[in-house]
Order: sequence, then C-alpha cells, then structure tokens
Amino acid sequence: MKFCKKYEEYLRGQEKKLKLPGFHFKRLKKILKNCSRDFQSQHRHGDGVCSAVVAVQSCPDHCSVCDGTFFPFLLKEMSAIVGGFNQRAQKLLELHLASGFRKYLLWFKGKLESDHTVLVQEGKELVNYALMNAIAVRKILKKYDKIHYSKQGQTFKSQAQSKHIEILQSPWLSELIAFHINLKETKHKSKRISSAFEECSLAITDGKPSLTCEIFDSVKLDIDLTCSICLEIVFDPVSLTCGHIFCYMCACSAASVTIVDGLKSANPKAKCPLCREARVYEGAVHLEELSILLSRSCPEYWEKRLQRERAERVQQAKEHWETMYRAFMGM
Repeated sequence: MKFCKKYEEYLRGQEKKLKLPGFHFKRLKKILKNCSRDFQSQHRHGDGVCSAVVAVQSCPDHCSVCDGTFFPFLLKEMSAIVGGFNQRAQKLLELHLASGFRKYLLWFKGKLESDHTVLVQEGKELVNYALMNAIAVRKILKKYDKIHYSKQGQTFKSQAQSKHIEILQSPWLSELIAFHINLKETKHKSKRISSAFEECSLAITDGKPSLTCEIFDSVKLDIDLTCSICLEIVFDPVSLTCGHIFCYMCACSAASVTIVDGLKSANPKAKCPLCREARVYEGAVHLEELSILLSRSCPEYWEKRLQRERAERVQQAKEHWETMYRAFMGM
C-alpha cells in the first residue's frame, strides 16, 4: 500500500480519537502535478512536447505555483500540526503529573479522565501521530524534489526547523516517550528498559543514555541525553524550542542568566550552543518525565549530581540576592 493511502486511512482512524489536523496529501500532490503540467506546457513546440527538454529541465527556482501555493500551504499545515500536538501533549502530561488539590481541581473542571488507561493510550497515539506526520513531510518533500530535479525540498525542511515547526523537534515528544517508559518500568534494574510499546526504549551504552524510537520501519528517532555543555547525563533536563536538550543550569549559563531569573529572562538574541538558533530560550520546556526516568535509571549518578547542584544553586541564589541588595541600597 502506498504511503498516501496508508496516511489517509490513519487520519480517518485518528479523527475519532485525537481529532488533530493532518496533511492534505491529495491537495499537495495536485499542486505539484499542476506545477509539472504548467512547466511542460511552456516547452511545447507546435503540436508536440519537446520530451528531451522536459525530461532534463525542472521547474524554475522562482516558480509561482510552488513559491506562491505549495510551500505556503505546507508551512501552514506543519504549523497547525505541531501546534496541535504540543498543546495536546502538554495538557496530557500536566494531568499525569498533577497531584493533591490541583489534581482534584482539574478533575472537577472535567479535564481529567477518570480512567487512567485513557491517558496512557492517548500518549501512545500522540507519539504515533508525531512519527506519521514526520514521515508524511519527508514523503511530500521527496516528491517535490523528484518532480523538480532539485534539493529545494531539503532546503525547505531546514527552514521549517529554524521556525521550530518540525514535529520531531518538539520537546513534548521526548517527554511522551519518557512518560511511557516510566509507566512500564519494571522493578528490576536493567540497562534497557521496555516502553509501553516495544519500539521505544531508554538505552544506556557505556554509561551514556539515549531515547530511541522506531516505528513503521521508516523513521528512527534517537535522542542523545548527554548535555553538550558539561558532557554529563542531562540533569534537571530542559529542552529549548529548537529541540536540543541541556541541563537546566547549563542552559542558564549558556543564556547568561541566573537560575533565579530563569530562562524566560534570556536575551532574545541568545543562541543555542549547538545549532546557533536565536530565540530558543523563552519557550524552553522543563522535561519532568525525563527527569524522573533518568533519576530512576541512574540513581547513583543522580544522587551525586543532586548534592553538587544543590550547593551551586544555593551559592548562585546567595550571590543574586546580595547583588540585588547592593543595587537597592545604592552601594
């Protein structure tokens, strides 16, 4: 079965469950078909088509059909998909982590399902949704490059990543995977922990953990959980909007802010240490499920790091308030 049909069947199935937007595959393919037809019509000679020219040439770099219709339409759909996914995943994880009075308040407002298995199933479906749409983007851009004999599709994908609308960049994806592994974690400790579905797991190789997820034999997600700043396992992990994960204190240091002020106070021009993208700190997400998973999987490391960071945080807080006091007193 071609992916287009498989994807359409998937969308029909998830309409009753997630009710999230998807790509209009047929419309996107129709736009590309029209572009190809228009290009061929421009190279007609008399009653026939110069097939040799059509076979070699491609749509011009500044095509009114593609630049004015295809890419804007695809950009709009990608934004809607990643926006809906982020909102739904955030809500689900907040419900799962809620406790005490807040949990009862959410239940009272009708936002919390009485059956916990419903939340678990929704989390699994959200991961499938993210990966299916990641494949869909790859397929349609591959189709674009095939028609245009170009690499403009890959260039567009890079632009989408810079706009933070590539769904595999979403920080909520790694949180959902960690969420499932936490629920399925067994009492005995092992170096490979089974997830709620077999394709996703936490792998620890030579003391370095990573989240892996492979579905449909087409997309393999491998999330490295080593902080590229301190070169240790991410502690109190936070994901920037570009999708890169760091220790919270390391991220604060990279953004030149204190832990008291937090990442939201970072200068908009501050860049990610890895991809050098700007405006990635304000929307940073604390990965609480991932933190729970790592603390259970690496207990000895976690305890040592906790003691070390506690002392550093107390020192930073002390220095911050001393600076504020001097400023207030005009010293």
